[in-house]
Amino acid sequence: MLSLILKTLLVLLALAVLIAAGIWLYLQQPTFATPSVDNKRLLTKQSATGNSLYQDGRFTNLEPTEVMVADPDSVHQPKQGMLVTLWKFLFQPDPGTIPEQPIPSRKTNLFTLNPQENRVIWLGHSSYYIQLDGKRMLIDPVFSAYASPVPGTNVAFAGSNVYSPEDIPDLDYLLITHDHWDHLDYPTVQALRDKVKQVITPLGVGSYFRQWGWAAGQVFEGDWGSVYEADGLAIHILPARHFSGRLLDRNRTLWGSFALIGQQQRLYFGGDSGYGQHFKRIGAALGPFDLVALECGQYNQQWASIHMMPEQTAQAATDLGAREVLAAHNSKFKLAHHRWEEPLERLSAASAGQSWQLLTPMIGEQVAIGAPQPVFSPWWRETR
Repeated sequence: MLSLILKTLLVLLALAVLIAAGIWLYLQQPTFATPSVDNKRLLTKQSATGNSLYQDGRFTNLEPTEVMVADPDSVHQPKQGMLVTLWKFLFQPDPGTIPEQPIPSRKTNLFTLNPQENRVIWLGHSSYYIQLDGKRMLIDPVFSAYASPVPGTNVAFAGSNVYSPEDIPDLDYLLITHDHWDHLDYPTVQALRDKVKQVITPLGVGSYFRQWGWAAGQVFEGDWGSVYEADGLAIHILPARHFSGRLLDRNRTLWGSFALIGQQQRLYFGGDSGYGQHFKRIGAALGPFDLVALECGQYNQQWASIHMMPEQTAQAATDLGAREVLAAHNSKFKLAHHRWEEPLERLSAASAGQSWQLLTPMIGEQVAIGAPQPVFSPWWRETR
């Protein structure tokens, strides 16, 4: 009997070692690179701008920000409430969070566009293709079938992943707002590597690219308030209210948003952000904006400090002095418990009577900057 127990324990130990070894080997893939920040260079930038908050190797937000709070309906203590939330998210069915029919799209051939025509094309979730003053740019491209370190999880909705790296022409700039999986996708950026002249990121995010073999001179990193200027175009790295980290270690890199100030047009791309006073400050300093693209989706009261509710998205647009608003961070991945089409419905309602126009193009549909817009159809109502 004792011998049987010992053999069983040895087998279990061997299995545990094999599993641990497999996990270790899996984590050696380049996508799991450990980010780093050049502290000397960071301190030099802080002395010039003093905008981001960096202490003990971690960044923080300009306002007190809780990434997640306990479920207000939970009878458990706060820590237990968070565990319950995670369990529910992973295993509890969420009716209506995934569309029953494929997401419609109107795929534009980017190679045939006149680069002198100012355009923004939403590529799904928080990915954008932009043409401004003859420059071609991508922001946060994710063309993989899932946005997760674990294959088969956070799978893109049917019909939402219509673009691939092969569909993208040569780029002047690749902009990354932060290092989360649904914004910085290793297979996508590596496939685009030979097409990109310059990468622009908040501090620390550029270290991934250098580890992935990109030339150091090809990567520009900046603090909030840093500006990359070339050929009459100014790209401002600006605050957002969020967090960073691809696994368990958080806030080793900075997160942010971008303002693109061209010869005639001003654009703002908010990345991931909870509502905060930074929107008013950005609007006062750099607005009004011809077009702003803001997150509207993947929200919940438990993480309300890092993702806006649709009504807050509407307020942020007003704070920024927007003329037109493009709603993103929806309709591709299930990252929250709300119905998938709810963000667009709520923001549509909140846009009534506003000083700005809400734009709801399909994935791949062109938005002309500084020109009268067509009336985009409420396509999500036909996809329930």
